[in-house]
Amino acid sequence: MERIAIVSDIHGNMTAWEAVLNDIRSRGLKRIFCLGDLVGKGPDPVQVVDRVRETCEQVVRGNWDELVAVNRDNENFTWQADKLGQERLDYLANLPFSHQFELSGRTIRLVHASPQSVYHRVQPWDDVDKRIAMFDAPANEAELGQADIVGYGDVHNAYLQHLNGKVLFNVGSVGNPLDIPQASYCILEGASNRDINQAINIQFVRVPYDIEQEVQVAEQAGVPALELYIREIRTGVYRGLQEKSVIEE
Repeated sequence: MERIAIVSDIHGNMTAWEAVLNDIRSRGLKRIFCLGDLVGKGPDPVQVVDRVRETCEQVVRGNWDELVAVNRDNENFTWQADKLGQERLDYLANLPFSHQFELSGRTIRLVHASPQSVYHRVQPWDDVDKRIAMFDAPANEAELGQADIVGYGDVHNAYLQHLNGKVLFNVGSVGNPLDIPQASYCILEGASNRDINQAINIQFVRVPYDIEQEVQVAEQAGVPALELYIREIRTGVYRGLQEKSVIEE
């Protein structure tokens, strides 16, 4: 039986990442796959990237990874890029778009946001056709065909849905969860063969971590959009919704 930890959206939050890694170790998990957005928002992009490279067997590219690697016009990206240095930026820019494998006779595909793009956002409440399209082959890899199970990150909301006999799940976010303020990841279990009669399991794990310690680290580092980052990790409420609430009030 294979047991794989699936993580995503660490966003430079080393405090949360260490808590998740400790939880993964305590469960005896040896394999970790990461679905992108290693950097962005949080204060420790260098430590997170280096730790991911040490611990994760597979890593796919997120939208923040791509933006930080190539964008030189926005402080939110340049602050991160200046800390990372060119070698790490090249690593982020060259991460693969997706990862596909077989488990218990099912084709499992992992992407950051959707098969269309790292910027194509799919929420659990979107139209069913948009969610079903998550099982399509990546835009530039039509030969892969449809997947049976798709896991992704990006929206920072952990959930699982059954759609037309297939399974769509979001692992949530390690460093910037936007449902409840606890780090999130998944454990995928199944047989390493093509026998559809073998069991498969997806488990969601929430890991509390020291949020106030992370607040102190972010304050000392002087990250851009500091107040928004602190409110997000404290409340689990997306900054766009926070801004909308202020305007309405």
